[in-house]
Amino acid sequence: MNATSPSAGPSKGALWTGRVLSALPVLMMLLSASFKFVHPPEVVANFGGKFGWPATLLLPLGIIETACAVLYAIPRTAVLGAILMTGFLGGAIASHVRILDSGFVTGLVLGVLAWAGLYLRDPRLRALLPLRTA
Repeated sequence: MNATSPSAGPSKGALWTGRVLSALPVLMMLLSASFKFVHPPEVVANFGGKFGWPATLLLPLGIIETACAVLYAIPRTAVLGAILMTGFLGGAIASHVRILDSGFVTGLVLGVLAWAGLYLRDPRLRALLPLRTA
């Protein structure tokens, strides 16, 4: 297998770039989940008042968010984690768009970073979605 085939392992630079890009959504989702677990008054007020969600959903959403981030961070389950993370972020984006809040951009950027990071570090994904130069 040559170094340019999509199924070849990533170069050292691509691998580390992918790891850094992948770490950003994981860290942001874990931070967001931690706020859902701790229930600071500002989070509860925004969750219920601004978004119209009952505060009783903070804990289940925090658990789902943590599970998505952990699955994505584990190399063997990263693709499943990316799919689940995309679904979770899609719901967050929809919640922001529904109230005309520009915060939807954060979810969009995190989703793009998650897939870009996974693409750079996972040869299976590069083989499935080859980028062509011609």
